[in-house]
Parts: sequence; C-alpha cells; structure tokens
Amino acid sequence: MKHSLQNHAPDPAPARTGTPGTPGTPGTPGTRIPLAVYVLALGIFTQGTSEFMLSGLLPGMADDLGVSVPDAGLLISAFAIGMVVGAPLLAVATLNWPRRTALVGLQAVFVAGHVVGALAPGYAVLFVTRVLSALAYAGFWGVAVATAVALVPADAKSRAVALVAGGLTLATIVGVPAGTVLSQSAGWRAAFWAVAAATAVSLVCTAWAVPAGGDGGDEPRSVRAELRGMRRPQLWLSYAVTAFAFGAVIVTFSYLASFLTEESGLAEGTVPAVLALFGAGGTAGLVIGGRTAQSHAVGTLAAGLGALAAVSAALALTAHTAPVVIGLTFLLGLAGYVTNPALQSRVFTLAPDAPTLVGATNTAAFNVGNTLAPMLGGLTIAAGHGYASVAWVGAALAALGCAGALWAARLERAARRQPRPGFEEVFQNV
Repeated sequence: MKHSLQNHAPDPAPARTGTPGTPGTPGTPGTRIPLAVYVLALGIFTQGTSEFMLSGLLPGMADDLGVSVPDAGLLISAFAIGMVVGAPLLAVATLNWPRRTALVGLQAVFVAGHVVGALAPGYAVLFVTRVLSALAYAGFWGVAVATAVALVPADAKSRAVALVAGGLTLATIVGVPAGTVLSQSAGWRAAFWAVAAATAVSLVCTAWAVPAGGDGGDEPRSVRAELRGMRRPQLWLSYAVTAFAFGAVIVTFSYLASFLTEESGLAEGTVPAVLALFGAGGTAGLVIGGRTAQSHAVGTLAAGLGALAAVSAALALTAHTAPVVIGLTFLLGLAGYVTNPALQSRVFTLAPDAPTLVGATNTAAFNVGNTLAPMLGGLTIAAGHGYASVAWVGAALAALGCAGALWAARLERAARRQPRPGFEEVFQNV
C-alpha cells in the first residue's frame, strides 16, 4: 500500500504558507513549515488548555456541584482515561476520512462537549462530557500529528511534530493560568465557555488552512494494513519509553505547586511564576529536541531521559533550598520536553505504513504515563514520605525510560550489523 508518509513526501495539495516558516535544519536552510502545521498547534493549544486547567478550577467546581474536591478531581482522571481509549478508537473510526474532515469533525464534538459541560446541571452530566471531549481530543491528536508529518519533507518531520506538540506546552504556560484567573473572577463555567469559543476559532482555521486532499490519491487506508504495520517489537518498546518519559515529568509537575509551598517554603503568590518557568523550560526543550530528533532520535531520548532522572533526583535532594529548586524547575521542563519530538516522530519512522494508528497509539501511551504516574506519586505522599517523594518517583521512571532508549539503541546497532545474504544464499532462495 502506497502512502505519502512512506516516501516522506508532502501532500500534492500544498498547505497555504502565508507566514514564514521555521528555518530548516542544517543543510536545508530553505525548508519552511506550512501554515497548516501552526494551525494544528493552535488546535492542540485550545483543547490542551482544557486537559490541564481543571487543576486550578477544582475548589470552585466542587462547591458549585456539591461534591468533594477528590470527587471533582475524578473529572481529571475521566479525561485522561478518555484520551487513552479514544486515541486508537478514533484513529480506526476516522481512518478513511479525509484528514481535514476528521480534524474539523473532532473539534466540533469537542466544542459541543464543552458547551454542554458549561451548562451541565450536575456532576454526572459534566463527567460524561469530560469523557466525550477527551475522546475527540485524543482523535484530533492522532490525526493532527499524522497530518503534520505528511505536510512536510523528511528533513522537517521532527520540527513539525515539535511545533504541534508545542501547542500543549503553550497551553500550560498561557491557557491554564488564564483559565484559572477567569474562573476566579467569573466562575468555572466561564473557563469552559472560553475553551469552547477558542476551539471554535481553531476549527474555522483548520477548515481554511489544512489541505482537503491529505492522501493525494493514494489507495484507501485500511485497519488491517495499519495493524500489519504495527507488528514491530521496536515500536512497542518505543511506546513503553513514551509512557515512562511522560510519566517521569508529569508526576512531579502534578504536585509541583504543593512541592514548592510545602517543601521549599515558597509563598503561594510565587507559584504561578515558577510554573511559568517550567513552561519556558519545556518550550526550550521542544525547540532543542525538534532539531536533534531527526538525525539522533534515540540519542536524544537517552540523553534527555538521563538528564530528567538527574534533575528529578536533584529536586528531591534539594527540596528545602528554594533558589536551587526554582532553577531546577526550569531544567525539569527542559529535560522533560526535549524528548517529546523524538517520541512523537520516531514511531512514524518505525512504522511508516501505519501513519494514523501508530500516532494515535503513541498518544495513548503518553496518557498512560499521564494517568498512572500521578497515582504512583499520590501513593508515596499518602504513605507519609512527603511531596519530595514524587521527584524520586520521577527519577525512577526516567531511569526506566532511559534504559528502554539504550535498549532501542542496541537493537538498532544489531540490525545494522546484520550481514547481507551472499551469492549462494540468494541463489538458494530463487
């Protein structure tokens, strides 16, 4: 089965490039990123804001809905579970849809979910809307990454993936704090309305900027063909590394506000600034990782995860020294996100004949880490080890991910050393 991703060529119907792209990698200084990739990043930004903003809305939501804060916190878990289930499920369901149609349709479902959520009369309705919104967002993630990869030449794939993933980092820096401020002044429902409105704007931009053709007349994709493309052990090792890598950073980030106030002694008013510093480090990590992942994917993973393990351990050891913790928070964001472009783009290299399902499953792997790692952190806190213990959990997960990356490097070296068949072997197979 032919597909544009197999040859790493852009779609025949080019995206509009009305704004300058990012400079190319060394050796290809003229490469431009199409405007459509930036629009996809906008879609991730608007929807990703909803993924994380509930952490700042829980007290108000609990009071308004008449439930406890832990029960309100289950809305976060509902979204994460919806992401894990929704990514592969929606990838299969929309496999033969034109990519622009799938992207617009999934955003429309997400908008509808947030409108209903903003009007929800009670907890049960809101819970259902969170799951449905997560399903749509997960599907959008998988299709958006596959589309971004298809729209650029081979030398720009990692940068395109980094840009799309950068929408989520921007959500943590801008969207989540803005949602918190809005909820404090106008209530949590206003934050839901704002996300719905922003996603509706993104939907219109997607309909305008993303090419209608997506597959350039290639044969229709099939679930069976994509499943065949995923029967590679290296691919599933990559998924495990993805879960460990994202879990390693999110376990510390999930409890970072309490870590800063309870362990480091910082005032609550300084927490948003430190969280923004984490986001700035994440942005720097994405830029660096986007430029190194294309030619040194496994090396980027091993180095980034090794650094993440070291930074996490340093946070645990210096938890009571506020100036050091502040500096390490920036490094936590950098080391945590420098691996993201490699994690996202490498799976397409490992399974180029399964472009939609492979990316969607990778999204599920991210959310496995996003779901399970904070649970592990919560267990260590409940056991009485304090908030610093979550950094040790992060260090352990990062070390496991680094071991997986080194194993992947060993497998790649072994594959390159495989001897080519000699003349007699070829003759016997004729």
